[in-house]
Amino acid sequence: MATSVAHQLSGMLPPARLGPRKKGRKRRRRARLFDEERSGAGPDVRDPQAVGSAMEKLVNERGWRTQLGLRLIVGRWAELVGPTNAAHSRPESYRDRVLVVRAESSTWASALRLLAPQLVAELNRRLGDGSVIRVDVRGPAAPSWRHGRRTVNGRGPRDTYG
Repeated sequence: MATSVAHQLSGMLPPARLGPRKKGRKRRRRARLFDEERSGAGPDVRDPQAVGSAMEKLVNERGWRTQLGLRLIVGRWAELVGPTNAAHSRPESYRDRVLVVRAESSTWASALRLLAPQLVAELNRRLGDGSVIRVDVRGPAAPSWRHGRRTVNGRGPRDTYG
């Protein structure tokens, strides 16, 4: 009876392999990820992004919007204050929402101080409200009258430098 059952089962089952496996192509199973996302027909975050939108995202994430805007405005200073004023002044620094402008003489500094409120309004329009709260216009840097190791305390020469 054992031979008849074995004979009947042998027709249904594939032959068993005994001995070493044949060399050649190995079968590999690919590990299936259950959380795998597949892209559909619409746009996806994994799709290639345009350089402009990628840069825009980077600028917003890093908080560089105001700094980049100020760099562009420094490059167009003559357009902002006029060619005559731009020839005699330059933006020097920006810190704590205050733009410092250096004029080449006290006369040009006075003229730019008159333009400061309009300049603040224009900068806030271009950069966003509250980006610049004040424009500090300074005259030329005064020379130092301290020379040598021995100096006398006091007011020094009385002339206007700014």
